[in-house]
Amino acid sequence: MKVVIIGGVAGGMSAATRLRRLDNDADIIVLERSGHVSYANCGLPYFVGGVIGDEESLLLQTPASLHARFRLDVRVDTEAVAIDSSTRTVSVKNLVRGDSYELSYDYLILSPGASAVIPPIPGIEGALPLRTVEDVERMVSAVETSPENAVVIGGGFIGVEIAENLRHRGIATTIIEATAQVLAPLDPEMAAPVANELRRHGVSLHLGDSVEAITSRDVRLASGEVVPADLVIVAIGVRPDTSLARAAGLSIGERGGIAVDEFNRTSVSNIYAIGDAAEKKDALDGAGTLVPLANLANRHGRIVADHIAGRIVRPRATIGTAIVKVFDLTIATTGWNEKRLALQGRAFLAIHTHPVSHASYYPGAKVMALKLLVDPASGAILGAQGVGTEGVDKRIDVLATAIRAGLTAPELADLELAYAPPFGSAKDPVNMLGYIAENLLSGLVETVQWSEVDNYRARGAQFVDVRTPKEFARGSLPGALNIPVDQLRERFGELDDVETVVNCQVGQRGHVATLLLNELGFRAVNLDGGYKTWHSSPAAVTPQLVG
Repeated sequence: MKVVIIGGVAGGMSAATRLRRLDNDADIIVLERSGHVSYANCGLPYFVGGVIGDEESLLLQTPASLHARFRLDVRVDTEAVAIDSSTRTVSVKNLVRGDSYELSYDYLILSPGASAVIPPIPGIEGALPLRTVEDVERMVSAVETSPENAVVIGGGFIGVEIAENLRHRGIATTIIEATAQVLAPLDPEMAAPVANELRRHGVSLHLGDSVEAITSRDVRLASGEVVPADLVIVAIGVRPDTSLARAAGLSIGERGGIAVDEFNRTSVSNIYAIGDAAEKKDALDGAGTLVPLANLANRHGRIVADHIAGRIVRPRATIGTAIVKVFDLTIATTGWNEKRLALQGRAFLAIHTHPVSHASYYPGAKVMALKLLVDPASGAILGAQGVGTEGVDKRIDVLATAIRAGLTAPELADLELAYAPPFGSAKDPVNMLGYIAENLLSGLVETVQWSEVDNYRARGAQFVDVRTPKEFARGSLPGALNIPVDQLRERFGELDDVETVVNCQVGQRGHVATLLLNELGFRAVNLDGGYKTWHSSPAAVTPQLVG
């Protein structure tokens, strides 16, 4: 059996090494057009910033090491230029020597990855992308010339990572993002703390603005602003590299990636596609989706190797779990966000909490923000987001596991999670999300979202802030009456007999007050996530163009 793999890194090398472990006699050839076949792509921004000081630590394997252990025929600086599925051959060109040849195969695995999106902006040829080892080497060389100012085009995961690392190098850095927020997978109220963190560390933000031209000295924006730039990095995003597949007549999916079945076979049965180039199946709606993450590429490689070797394969849809570090913050997400649910017309309940990372009485507890999205009919968990300095990663991992296991939101309350004061709380933040979901789904209490506050005000609702006077004085919802929760039984006569929106700082005291007022005959709803969530949202904060 002869297997040719086009592209290395996560997907290609996972397929190659897994297949070798399953079949010692297979002829396995890997073609990689760059000079490096196996490297830690996700670590590249940190090499630019000097956080990872040794480039060799990013180079996981070499052709020699892969041959020594797995007897793989790895050919770097070698590009597959055409595929003929009828004759089962690949046209190959050596990029160093310049010679070309034909390579036959029994099975072909496409792992070409994705390419950086480069918009047609005047002067864009002077901007640097960050996708390969060669890209990072060019970027490090540019950084070592000590540029005074840098501009990063794009406020996604790679954009904020590279901005942080440029600041580590002492370079004045600006992010230009065409949408109104950084990190599009987050909902706006969850993205606001990330923008604040970037500004706090000296990164300037131009949100809701786009680049019109790049010169050798600056970047010119649609708003008319001119931003000084000795170095420009483009991090708008990536698109699947489907050029070979299209030319070979393979089917392309609705999202622009190579269409594959549950075993990652393309429209030609002995050709497979994996990693960033291949479309995935979304676990929520079953539609095609693009999720360019290394763990999925590794999983794809294993699925394909097992399928070729005749093993039983367990295909899975994706829920798109991702995480990123931005200075002192950890930001993580899984499943769908509210924006996507609303766009698809899906009904949902949103739950916001602001728990601490471990028991509050144990030193060092840090506040985080969690958001859970729940199907109001079935209780299914549709998505979750988390932002904080500590403890976010493990909560999102638990929630991602719950989604994969098919647990409902109320069942989160039943999870027996590891607890000791330095690590968590007796009621873990994940458990608390379950309790809140149970209250909402059972009809015990009703909540109002930050985005609905103005609507409630317009229809004549009264607002009651049940925090202490000291908290209230530091900021409150416009027009709110302050009656601390501990005084509510004695002072409820001060309230009008109209619809009532209750808030506290994070929602917990508001829940107590809402239940009490409803028992006293009022029509009360609790502000989900409390004043803290509303204060971080676009309803309270006008996004600044420059920070």
